[in-house]
Amino acid sequence: MAMPSPDDADRRRAVAPVICYPTDALPPVDADRIARVRSDLRAVDHVRVPPRDAAAIRVPAGHVLRIACPDGAQVGDLNLFAIGNLSERFYSGKTRALHGTHVDVGDRLWSGFPYLRPMATVIADSLDWYGTDAFGGRVHDVIGTRCDPYTAHLLGGGDYHHCCHSNLTRALADATGLSLHEAEPYVHDVLNVFMCTGFTADEGRYFMKASPARAGDHLDLLAEIDLLAVLSACPGGDCGAEHSSDTAVCHALSMEVPRPADDVLRDWRAPRVSGYDGSHGR
Repeated sequence: MAMPSPDDADRRRAVAPVICYPTDALPPVDADRIARVRSDLRAVDHVRVPPRDAAAIRVPAGHVLRIACPDGAQVGDLNLFAIGNLSERFYSGKTRALHGTHVDVGDRLWSGFPYLRPMATVIADSLDWYGTDAFGGRVHDVIGTRCDPYTAHLLGGGDYHHCCHSNLTRALADATGLSLHEAEPYVHDVLNVFMCTGFTADEGRYFMKASPARAGDHLDLLAEIDLLAVLSACPGGDCGAEHSSDTAVCHALSMEVPRPADDVLRDWRAPRVSGYDGSHGR
């Protein structure tokens, strides 16, 4: 039963919102450094991510991770780890709190506590023309988690092994030599690359729609630290109908690592981890 509205309901609703995390104090993005990186890039590594599967690649600090759709519209679920320390991994929730529900050029991908530093910066996006559509949809979200076998089992029964969570678990295990059991706890909420999502205006429900990506579209991330990138080609294809299924048309993705000029790398300084003393009031 709906509760009756109080007499001052309209006044309460009219209270102006406040941005939770003003970002004026964040270190500014170094546009000159980004321009120098982009001015002279040469590919030094490349991996193909098969449809409904995942792959991993190492991205040295100062290099670029280019995620691309070589064949057609395809959504990818991305995990990032600090090389040598899997505990430092991408924190989608704090990235969302700082930059918004979808990332764009100039936004950073932050690591979790106790590190909380930029792992990568978005420096180029061939879909930056898309903006916000009439439904409120945008691309490259840090809203959704990842399709997984646990939710699929809960909602439909049965086991499905080519969802993004399982794909990422296998690829991380292969890249690190960990067992599946050891690797799985490190798999985390993702950057949904090329995915077009938003919230419905009436009920605020998370929605997805067909990705606007086409063959040749790409997203470039500048590695601020040495990274292990693990990417799943979602079994939902362009996610225009469903995910975690074998019915959607799926394409491969690619991860390429371009290297900038030597003078850029000579001057490279990785961001420091959080300066908080860790005492937590004790």
